[in-house]
Amino acid sequence: MSQYLPIVVLMLLALVFGTLSLVASKLLAPRRPSVAKDAPYECGIIPSREPPERFPVSFYVVAMLFIMFDIEIIFLYPYAVERAALGAYGLWAIIGFSAVFFLTFVYEVARGGLDWGPVQRYRDLTVDAAMISPERSSSSTIRRVGLEGRLPHETEAA
Repeated sequence: MSQYLPIVVLMLLALVFGTLSLVASKLLAPRRPSVAKDAPYECGIIPSREPPERFPVSFYVVAMLFIMFDIEIIFLYPYAVERAALGAYGLWAIIGFSAVFFLTFVYEVARGGLDWGPVQRYRDLTVDAAMISPERSSSSTIRRVGLEGRLPHETEAA
């Protein structure tokens, strides 16, 4: 049990330091709130108006996916280096980790985490049905410009 004594002492010191830091900041910090201090800080630019809508979360989702890819690469590299020493257990651990990672990626894609730009609206095809008729052909719908004055064999090639 004496071998764990340094770890317990270190944990107690960390807990005491954290608690004392929080108490000291509450007791010693100046309390003079103002409008300028409560306003959001935007790289030195004073905001002239409130944003019209909430900031999209898509950027943060892409950032989290990037971090997930980094973590997977960090875990795959040691396996690639020591594949023979890890054996079948290492292979199944990597397969399990990759499966969980892949499922979270599929979930984010299905939720639309990577869909950028305006929301796509589906067109009502019943409106376009009038445009589709057997009488329409490429010669009746495409207007040929600049054919006046040409010889008949030149217009057939065009």
